[in-house]
Amino acid sequence: MGKKTTSLNKIINTRYPELTSKGKILADFTLSNPDKAVFMTTRKLAAAVGVSEATVVRFVRQLQYDSYALFIQALRELIDTELTLIERNRLANSAVRSEDAELERITNQDIENIRAMSKNIDLSEVKKIRRLLKESEAVYIIGSRLSYTSAYYMGWTLAKIRENVNIFKGSDRTTIDQLIFASKKSAVVVIAMSRYPNELIKMGKLVKRQKLKLILLTDSSSCPLIQFSDHILIAPLKTIPFLGNPASLISLINYLVHTLATDMGNKLKNHQEKLEQAYLENDILFNY
Repeated sequence: MGKKTTSLNKIINTRYPELTSKGKILADFTLSNPDKAVFMTTRKLAAAVGVSEATVVRFVRQLQYDSYALFIQALRELIDTELTLIERNRLANSAVRSEDAELERITNQDIENIRAMSKNIDLSEVKKIRRLLKESEAVYIIGSRLSYTSAYYMGWTLAKIRENVNIFKGSDRTTIDQLIFASKKSAVVVIAMSRYPNELIKMGKLVKRQKLKLILLTDSSSCPLIQFSDHILIAPLKTIPFLGNPASLISLINYLVHTLATDMGNKLKNHQEKLEQAYLENDILFNY
């Protein structure tokens, strides 16, 4: 089921009165210089504010993070939501690299993100989502801005294995017309990527009011749509993207649809035979 998330800045502000004097120094530095702190080890962060590494560890535990790595992940998610394009460009181009080095850096980032998704994916949640995608009367897939590319990909591939798949843009107000008349046996998939468009949050609220099942595919545990969602899969980013990075979400969608295809049984064959017949009759695809 969905849950309400709390961002790092809210956690720090809530617990600030309980922190020690040195903990408050660390909190002030973290919130004032998040783009610097996110790249620091415990040793570097301790040195930057003039405290011991043990104080940094205690500070992280006071914020109720089980490890420094989880604290840094929360900080990364905070800045990924708030950084402007100009600030992202500055971070991305902080070092001069050759074209070969830049190619290696970008591809390694994609690989790292996909591995993080594969390592952290909740397989029990995957099974629930596959069942919902298989059994629902209709499936509505919604994306906006960058996430629309992933939504279109999911809708296009899903339509190859089941009927009644609809792809919507969050910015298209006619989406509201479709959702308010959708069968209660329908499922809605929202794909949301940082920085999260307000129009997708409005769609999430609408789906919740309509009492439709909402599946959220996102890149962060701090996504504001989590509180409206029934099922959630997260493809976490290990880096702060300059222009956005859909690689791990596309890989997640690819996995979801391919495994769902194996669940469809004879329905898959019948569905695809109809599609191939339509392609042939309407001369859709090139052939020799």
